[in-house]
Amino acid sequence: MSTGNIKNVRYAPEKRSYTGWIVLGVIVLIVIIGLLVAKAGYDSAIRKSEAVPAQWAQVETQLQRRFDLIPMLLETVKGYAAHETELFTHIADARKAYFQASSTTQKVQAANILQGGLSRLLLLQERYPDLKANQNFLTFQAQIEGTENRVAVARKRYNQAVQLLNTYQKEFFGRMFCNWAGVGPAEYFKATEPAATTVPQVEFGD
Repeated sequence: MSTGNIKNVRYAPEKRSYTGWIVLGVIVLIVIIGLLVAKAGYDSAIRKSEAVPAQWAQVETQLQRRFDLIPMLLETVKGYAAHETELFTHIADARKAYFQASSTTQKVQAANILQGGLSRLLLLQERYPDLKANQNFLTFQAQIEGTENRVAVARKRYNQAVQLLNTYQKEFFGRMFCNWAGVGPAEYFKATEPAATTVPQVEFGD
């Protein structure tokens, strides 16, 4: 009887020692997993945040090409539609506003204003038959239409990057990781509707 008690007293501390190591190992494992999850979440926030300006740079490349074509197109149209001074000024002001913009939001606004004016400018060919037959106008029109397609593709990819970031930021853990990484929401590039129904009426002189 006494021998059994001696054995229990002898091995009890050893069992407690094993239990302590197991608990410590579990704690260390939980900490490691937590750090890995935190790192993955933090890195995901950074990657999504970096993807937005990267895609915006592609949008700006196409917008720059569009803006470079505008002056040449305007000069061609002015020779046939001298009465459209208001529209010419509107487009020139939008172009100037874009290059003076200091934020993505301001650039989006200026780009949308220009898009509306550009649509109206291209529609002038319906009012001026001679313009419609001008080879320079047709060349610039084709180049701008091609640029508009590339702008649309770049805008779509940019908005997809914005959606991924904004959705992640609204998730429970995503919000925590974004706050930790100092990442805020991004703004979509919402294009304006075609301005076909807003073409200004022009009164010709005698």
